Amino acid sequence: MGDRDRERRARDLRRYETILESLDDAVYAIRPDGTIVYVNERYAEMKGVDRDELLGTDIYDWVSEETAERARRERAAMREEGRDAGSIEYEFEPVDGEPFPAEMRFGPTELGDDGELGRVGVIRDVSERRRRERELERQNERLEEFASIVSHDLRNPLDVAQGRLELAREEVESPHLDAVARAHERMATLIDDLLTLAREGVDVESTEAVDLTAVTRECWRGVDTADATLNAAASLTVRADRSRLKQLLENLIRNAVEHGGEAVAVTVGDLDDGFYVADDGPGIPEGERDAIFEAGHTTDPNGTGFGLAIVERVAEAHGWTVSVAASDAGGARFEFTGVDVE
Repeated sequence: MGDRDRERRARDLRRYETILESLDDAVYAIRPDGTIVYVNERYAEMKGVDRDELLGTDIYDWVSEETAERARRERAAMREEGRDAGSIEYEFEPVDGEPFPAEMRFGPTELGDDGELGRVGVIRDVSERRRRERELERQNERLEEFASIVSHDLRNPLDVAQGRLELAREEVESPHLDAVARAHERMATLIDDLLTLAREGVDVESTEAVDLTAVTRECWRGVDTADATLNAAASLTVRADRSRLKQLLENLIRNAVEHGGEAVAVTVGDLDDGFYVADDGPGIPEGERDAIFEAGHTTDPNGTGFGLAIVERVAEAHGWTVSVAASDAGGARFEFTGVDVE
């Protein structure tokens, strides 16, 4: 290597080191025998020692035997599977202070002018991510508990009340009983919507290829659409949880019929990265569009106000973005983007 090449390499190394020193993550480089040849300031700060104390020592001297063994297993798996990078999660142990959860990613690299292969790694404090995961787990547990209470403590008395109503109808005829039946139906709808809303906050775990037009027609048959008409113009196949996609479409169809009238026309069509559901009803005033997805928001005295909230939850569970605008016919148009399209 000539002097000019050495100077260029030295400049490159200084530039890379400047970049590494600006990172919030800890970075290290070691030789094949595990000797530390470089750590950035963040690594020393996380470990709670001076950089000079780390250089020249064995990387495994600074971790527990359990962590060292986990890293060895991951390196063996990398060799066996032909991977260039590996990662483990473990408890990072400062010299003084409490251990905290960390993620380490590492892979081989060329060290020095002799072409010797060592390893570089990046360590990230994932305490905040773990905290959010635990909080999400607690929220899901509370939602499941709530769903159980709604399902048991509300549905069971309602079933008893509906049974008593049928017995009363056998003994007497009264228009008041029809009002009671309508109240029971509304309570049942509220309970169903509350259960759906509580359970739709969980992320979708598995998806399948779903023909959007076929599932739209299936949903149309499952909803009381009166004299409404459907234009299933979508040609897409999307990756989705089929059951939850049906909930989304059924709620949008029901919403269109309830607010657009019995003769409303509903269209489901393609977007570049998703799909839309539109109608030719009265539309949604621009000033109200931010509020329509709030649970309990409704302009229909007979509505529960949960339908569009369920739509938003289903979209979020898939990682989609939902927005509302005016349709070409002046009605409402719900657009779903970020959809995995086949």
